[in-house]
Amino acid sequence: MTFPYTRLRRLRKNPVLRKMVEETAISVNDLVMPLFVCHGSGVRREVQSMPGNYQMSVDNVVKECKRLYDIGIKAVLLFGIPDKKDETGLVAASDDSIVQKAVRSIKKELPAIFLIADICNCEYTTHGHCGTIVDGDVDNDLTLETLAKQSVSFARAGVDMVAPSDMMDGRVGRIREELDVKGFPDLPIMSYSAKFASAFYGPFRDAAGSSPGFGDRSSYQMNSANSDEAMREIALDIEEGADIVMIKPALAYLDIVSRAKDEFNIPVAAYNVSGEFSMVKAAAAKGWADEERLVREILTSIKRAGADIIITYHAAEIASRLH
Repeated sequence: MTFPYTRLRRLRKNPVLRKMVEETAISVNDLVMPLFVCHGSGVRREVQSMPGNYQMSVDNVVKECKRLYDIGIKAVLLFGIPDKKDETGLVAASDDSIVQKAVRSIKKELPAIFLIADICNCEYTTHGHCGTIVDGDVDNDLTLETLAKQSVSFARAGVDMVAPSDMMDGRVGRIREELDVKGFPDLPIMSYSAKFASAFYGPFRDAAGSSPGFGDRSSYQMNSANSDEAMREIALDIEEGADIVMIKPALAYLDIVSRAKDEFNIPVAAYNVSGEFSMVKAAAAKGWADEERLVREILTSIKRAGADIIITYHAAEIASRLH
């Protein structure tokens, strides 16, 4: 039937009924909070371009994890800020590297929290690229060996999942192979399967000190114009053993999130990245937007598109409002 017999506004008039027929709901169980861990003691440096986010020493990261866990955030994604770098990023594979130290300390105090370690080289290389440079570009296959070593070191430290974000061809398979050989066959991999060469990463690079020293990352991160290629990347990662696939960034790529969920029937994560976060903060600071409503709408759009997991810097501030 059509109007006047069918009036869809009937379902919107009463707030209780509106909530009953709501199709998409965000839960704290959907959310992962990224954290930046650095050397030292008592360190809590705010990232100027990401209000409310900090570079924290291990002692403060442990406190932050306890706070997050108490408000319902049960999973965090760790990024390391090393005190020294090298040409290949192999420094991140040392059992005494910063993320490994943080993992051991967090798990000692809070064993139930779910720790995800980002696997990449850009924070750890002197040149800021995601792997070993040969003839002015990142050498794919040499970089795979570094990533595999990093993953095993993180696994030994006690992480619950590894998340390779480098976009090297074949890295999921190489990491899976090395984890299995070294006794970690049950450790899941959440792959940054479709990570685009995006302008939305700027504030993160301030936080992690990971800006490339020359050129850009277009030779390994994806062209933002390409959707079919993203599906190929995702399919290859699944074939290599990815347990969860990720799309990054989220907001400008909701079509990719939706296609991935529809086509592959596998858990999908989406990363609501630093630039997306900082735009909201800037608009709210100017009085141009209702921050809470804007965050809810953004996170709902990511969930509605098909994401099962949302990695977002808004996680802590929105968690208490989702109960």
